Amino acid sequence: MRRPAARDVLRAAAEHHGVCIRPVLLRRTDQDTGRTEIIEVPCGARLAAKCKPCAERNRRLRIQQIREGWHLDTEPVPPVEPPGTDVVDLVHRRADLEFERQRALMLAELEQVAALDEQIGETDAALADAPIRGTLAPAERRVKPRRRRSTRRRQDSADLPRLPVAARTVGRVYLDADGQTRRPSTLLTVTLPGYGSVHTAVRRGAYLVPCECGNRHGERDPVLGTPLDPDGYDYRRAALDAIHFAGLLDRWWQNLRRAAGWRVQYAGAVELQRRLAPHAHFAVRGTLPRKLWRQVAEATYHQVWWPHFDKPVYRLDRTPDWEAERSSYVDPKTREPLPDWDSSLDAIGEDPDATPAHTVRLGRIDPRGINHGDKDAERSIRYVTKYITKDVAGTARATSDPQQAHFERLREELSTLPCAPTCANWLLYGVQPKNAKPGLVPGRCKGRVHQPASLGFTGRRVLVSRQWSARTVADIRADNAAWVRAVLAIDPEADDQADAPEPDPGAAPAGGSDGRYLYELARPDDPDVRPYQHRLLAAITARDRWRQRINRARSKLSATASEEGTGRAA
Repeated sequence: MRRPAARDVLRAAAEHHGVCIRPVLLRRTDQDTGRTEIIEVPCGARLAAKCKPCAERNRRLRIQQIREGWHLDTEPVPPVEPPGTDVVDLVHRRADLEFERQRALMLAELEQVAALDEQIGETDAALADAPIRGTLAPAERRVKPRRRRSTRRRQDSADLPRLPVAARTVGRVYLDADGQTRRPSTLLTVTLPGYGSVHTAVRRGAYLVPCECGNRHGERDPVLGTPLDPDGYDYRRAALDAIHFAGLLDRWWQNLRRAAGWRVQYAGAVELQRRLAPHAHFAVRGTLPRKLWRQVAEATYHQVWWPHFDKPVYRLDRTPDWEAERSSYVDPKTREPLPDWDSSLDAIGEDPDATPAHTVRLGRIDPRGINHGDKDAERSIRYVTKYITKDVAGTARATSDPQQAHFERLREELSTLPCAPTCANWLLYGVQPKNAKPGLVPGRCKGRVHQPASLGFTGRRVLVSRQWSARTVADIRADNAAWVRAVLAIDPEADDQADAPEPDPGAAPAGGSDGRYLYELARPDDPDVRPYQHRLLAAITARDRWRQRINRARSKLSATASEEGTGRAA
């Protein structure tokens, strides 16, 4: 039993060579010859717990994306191809049909309207297949009246400076004493406030700062991140702040752009601190005065305008019942229906003295200037993307009994708090959730907030602003694949299909379903699919040969460049 299992050894070898261990099986059928073959597409997982090679590949793409946009000195303008004549003709035809439909409606020619609707549907289908982004004519939808809140700032909040936002995204240029110019950027850390004293390990050089408990803790001390007084630690506020941390970040960037006077761009990731509170690291293009950073942080808050849920009205063992005749949840004693979600929000809007159910504020922020080309620049990028291959809770795993007790206490608090308007936990506080339906059980909501892997945080892990760079992750992946194909063309010694570069997991297969080839999903137990171990063994060798071809092609390129340089020198 001490010997490793053969399957585990095979998976470890595949991960070492960068081979996907959970490939998606596609059956490709040649419609001209009738030949079928099985193609393995990487799963494209973003978590190492599912597929480590694909997660690491996605992390390298994020590193490349952050590196491209961090120290830009010009505005990122993505290249846009002009539309073809066929697309322009479709747009003109769609405009004519819309005009004729409006005229037919005015004349009450209903038969003509039905015929035009059919033609409009065909034209919209053609435009959907055209090489354009977005929808030309979105379907009409019923717009619900929007609830409006007062935009007046809270009296207990600091003043927020506000400037007209200029249409630029690059930072300021500084002139050094030696006459050289530089355009530095910022590495920013955003945290939440404290909820009670916790055990810490802070090192200043070789000096280890004592904790508030009076002891000096090492990096692997079992009590790190746990509260000094668990009974006095505000777990409820910590849980609520974690739930609404994503909304607070959105408000933070909005306030920062208004205070700075230009469109600040950012790219970063969210992870957990040792105390299990979410915080974020961002690479920010450009710099701002440190005083302005702190001023905006003090003035930033996010208000949650939900019905108040300070104290539960019902217990977990005695919750409201569903009454099918009324299509509503009712009180188990009085059989009176609970107020629904819309009426509860209307009551808040009608009350001039209404207060938000919760207010989230920022804690300490740490902006650091980073110059382009410094040794700290690349190190900072890898620091930002250090944990994006893990889930949120995976960045702060409990390794001791005190840490596990702290984790379970926070998770217990999250289990009974409402995570969204549709959360079943609203029944505990005497409010029907939005879109109420039978079968809701308080304390057993399936939302991400209540999952151990997220521990309260529900937003996106990786946050990248829209004008960060001229290329998205999909563009970078496609350009990398094109570069690999161009390099492999230099070394045409091996032309078999096994040496081809891996297909893009986020793109459609080449050829498409309407071309020569027809693609469909294959099952692992299909007769024409080889066993998993055999497929993985073949993929390891294919990956190894693929790398050998890349190395040979690079060597040829280097030799050619050296010969050209020698010739020019001669």
